[in-house]
Amino acid sequence: MRIMGLDVGVKRIGIAISDPLGWTAQGHSVLHRTKLNKDLELLQQICREYEIEEIVLGYPLNMNGTVGPKAEEIKEFGKILGDYIQLPISYWDERLSTVSAQRHLIAADVSRQKRRDVIDKLAAVNILQSYLDRISNKRFDKEDNERIE
Repeated sequence: MRIMGLDVGVKRIGIAISDPLGWTAQGHSVLHRTKLNKDLELLQQICREYEIEEIVLGYPLNMNGTVGPKAEEIKEFGKILGDYIQLPISYWDERLSTVSAQRHLIAADVSRQKRRDVIDKLAAVNILQSYLDRISNKRFDKEDNERIE
């Protein structure tokens, strides 16, 4: 079951895709946004190519956990995307995902220009991997409970 993770921004969308088993997230690309319909078409094309079954959007909650205007925009984009692509949409807390990606790139001594080129993709990887880790833990918890009962 492949899952796509998206870090949605105003100018770019970072894209990550899981392996077929849904264990690991790999960076795919960065979509430079133009018009909404064009963005949706490109995302749909990737979903078809990789046989995506679910999409996870980074959900930018405020640091205190409240929903702000940016999170509302992502929720609206997710509704439009889900209606267009006809796939389930999930939301995952993305607080500090871009900051974390930036720190990794700085630690790896990646130039500012190259960081700009990959930061959104790496943020999407962080979002998706965090989501995959959570659902795999749920799978294991469920399996453990089934064995005990």
